[in-house]
Amino acid sequence: MNRERKIIRGIGTSSGVAIGRAYVLERGKIPVPKRNIKPEAHDREINRLRTAIKDAQEELKSIKDRLDEEIRKHAFIIDTHLLILQDDFLINSVIDVIRNENVNAEWALDMVVSRILTTLEKVEDPYLRERAQDIEYVYKRLMRIMVKKVKLDIDSLHLSAKTIIVAHDLSPADTIHLNLKKISGFVTDIGGRTSHTSIVARALEIPAVVGTQVASSTVKNFERIIIDGDEGIAIVNPSEEDVKYYVRKQKLLKEKKNEHLRIAKLKPETKDGFKVKIGANIELIPEMEIVEKYGGEGIGLYRTEYLYLSRKAIPTEEDHFQVYKKLAERKSFSYVTIRTLDIGGDKFVSNLDLAKELNPAMGLRAIRLCIKETQLFKSQLKGILRASAYGPLKILIPMISGIDEVIKTKEIIRECMAELEERKISYNKDIEVGVMIEVPSSCMISEILAKEVDFFSIGTNDLIQYTLAIDRVNEYVSYLYEPLHPGVLRLIKNTIDAAHKEGIEVALCGEMSSEPLYIPVLLGLGIDELSMNPYSIPQAKSIIRKLDQDYCRDLANHILSMKSGREAERFLKGELKEVLKDDWILMDNRYDLLKGRI
Repeated sequence: MNRERKIIRGIGTSSGVAIGRAYVLERGKIPVPKRNIKPEAHDREINRLRTAIKDAQEELKSIKDRLDEEIRKHAFIIDTHLLILQDDFLINSVIDVIRNENVNAEWALDMVVSRILTTLEKVEDPYLRERAQDIEYVYKRLMRIMVKKVKLDIDSLHLSAKTIIVAHDLSPADTIHLNLKKISGFVTDIGGRTSHTSIVARALEIPAVVGTQVASSTVKNFERIIIDGDEGIAIVNPSEEDVKYYVRKQKLLKEKKNEHLRIAKLKPETKDGFKVKIGANIELIPEMEIVEKYGGEGIGLYRTEYLYLSRKAIPTEEDHFQVYKKLAERKSFSYVTIRTLDIGGDKFVSNLDLAKELNPAMGLRAIRLCIKETQLFKSQLKGILRASAYGPLKILIPMISGIDEVIKTKEIIRECMAELEERKISYNKDIEVGVMIEVPSSCMISEILAKEVDFFSIGTNDLIQYTLAIDRVNEYVSYLYEPLHPGVLRLIKNTIDAAHKEGIEVALCGEMSSEPLYIPVLLGLGIDELSMNPYSIPQAKSIIRKLDQDYCRDLANHILSMKSGREAERFLKGELKEVLKDDWILMDNRYDLLKGRI
């Protein structure tokens, strides 16, 4: 019987192609019984809750102990769930409901968690929304223990080889103790790029498509399925043509990976000897191993927002220190650039008691928030400074729009240094302090800023949006997002020239840095460092090693004379097709052909 071919679209969060049979992980809704109880039964229900918590902790610890060696380093995700089970706010809230509402433990737990999840659903920030998955996972484990007395243990599944797991929500704990010898990919209804599950999938290099909304209700057990983690699609009951195409693409990706692992160890140097630093953008400690594997010299951007968004309480100086110390001690990295807090007060789980803003993206965020909430800022800075005694850390300040913010920031850093000296705590007194160039005003005064800091890092994602006054995720204006727009390129050139005049280096850490089409132009403009997704590093090295710096300068000057970004892009595609050769052919096969047929 011919089954209907269906294409399910979602978010590709882990690169690669997987072809296999679907296993739909169905867990159904747990029936939650409600019982009215008398006050004398309160202690009994509270003890049932505490016993369930203890059993859940033992289950998770047992899972953690059984993890394969290759994924043991990702056990921090199980530790997150263990911490939720120890959360006094959660436990005490359930106990209060038991006592005040005279209801059983299951019903009280359901009431409390439902309120928390409802609150998190209204939060715009994806980090916070995805933390709800961790709370829901813990809730389900507790509820199954109390209601059904069964374990929630995915690794007991009897799966055949090349199985693709399809689920409404595949939790991080599920992901890290799957039998990787049999699982070739997964598809979920919910989730995004910043969820724990997606991060683990990338770390383990398992193709993944999340956020499909409909996969678990559309796909049936044992149906043939293809997932493309680059394009974010799943094809259910694919045609023979589909299978042939994706087998070919799978082979190309495997060849590319093998080639990239070879290239990863080579130097990022042009044919005429121009050297460029290549770093990586990361946000979690386990990602350091991926950076090493794919040839990153250092960490060009360590995002610290996860430290604030993954917990109820604001991180302490000690919390910061412990994380940054691990980064500093990684001997394989020649530098680690830590970006200070780059969100607004509206994103915190804890209450900073700040007024609601109509336009948070242009309001009290990043350095503006840190200067206002000085103690919050000092905790992070002192954590960085203390960790700098263990390795080559650098401080990067985001969203600088004027010199006064730089002067005030340096003053606060000096105060932190004085406090550490008073406590007789060592730190690197010569630690480099740089600023992110992501606001047009900072580009225009870059010659002034360059006299006050040790380096620049251009954040092109925000710079392009602020310069062109567009939101790149807005479907109505996203077509205006043009990295090669002459206004954008001139701001970048002005910034690089001003920095070099003062003898400081310039990094570029936006998505523009890993786009093959733009790398020759950036080299021609004189960029010193490119920082990107770790998986993009080998291809960037491959492209750099095919180029001459003189050629890149001429190319950049020619592009700067053009009237529009679209004109520049058309010219570059024609020009570089011959220069990049194999890299260009591979890009054509992976992207252009695919988009033309699906």
